[in-house]
Amino acid sequence: MPEKRAEVASSSRFNDYDRIAEGYTAENETSLLNAYYERPAMLELAGDVTGRRILDAGCGSGPLFAELRDRGAIVTGIDASAGMLAMARRRLGDDADLRVADLASPLPFLDDAFDDVIASLVLHYLEDWGPTLAELRRVLRPGGRLLVSVDHPFVIPLMRHMAGEKPKYFETRNRTEEWTMGGQTAQMSFWGRPLHAMTEAFTAAGFRISVISEPPFVPEARELFPEEFREISGTRFLCFLFFVLEAD
Repeated sequence: MPEKRAEVASSSRFNDYDRIAEGYTAENETSLLNAYYERPAMLELAGDVTGRRILDAGCGSGPLFAELRDRGAIVTGIDASAGMLAMARRRLGDDADLRVADLASPLPFLDDAFDDVIASLVLHYLEDWGPTLAELRRVLRPGGRLLVSVDHPFVIPLMRHMAGEKPKYFETRNRTEEWTMGGQTAQMSFWGRPLHAMTEAFTAAGFRISVISEPPFVPEARELFPEEFREISGTRFLCFLFFVLEAD
């Protein structure tokens, strides 16, 4: 199954979401992995968000922002791609709090500004999680939550092992993919790391891990995507890994 993600741009050469903004937005609306797996799982983990101040970090074109706002949250969205934020503005309206910001840099918010931060399919674009997690911890109030979804650390090593390669699971490693959407092509760069490196980065930044989740897909997905599920008999597949972290 191809993986479709939220985004943070790292350079002009890679992760050019401005180029594929319209095509990516259209794909994201109805794709199995986004619409019927990742977003429902993230919303389930978020629970009752009424009145909570939430930072949607790597908000893209704003589908999760819209869901959170509809459920009563006070949402701010940031993304490194101005093109994706233009798509978000079209969806959310001129009054939505949307700002261009790179998660690899200091964030334009005061300390303790948010009750929750949601980093949906975005951290795996970063080689070094340390500075980013420190900033996310800074803008969270004590006891606030950081909800994270990332590429499952076993997925790519398993695929490469099945292809006859010898993957280096215990290293932080880069891979690139070419995505073509809406007639536009962009080179995408991702950083994989082992599970222990993820958990150590979280705790080093001052977070306590309260949930690690490998959630099921929503039931209607099987009927909508019969080919993808032809060889999957259960309610789960290996794709993304989810965390709920609490700020100490």
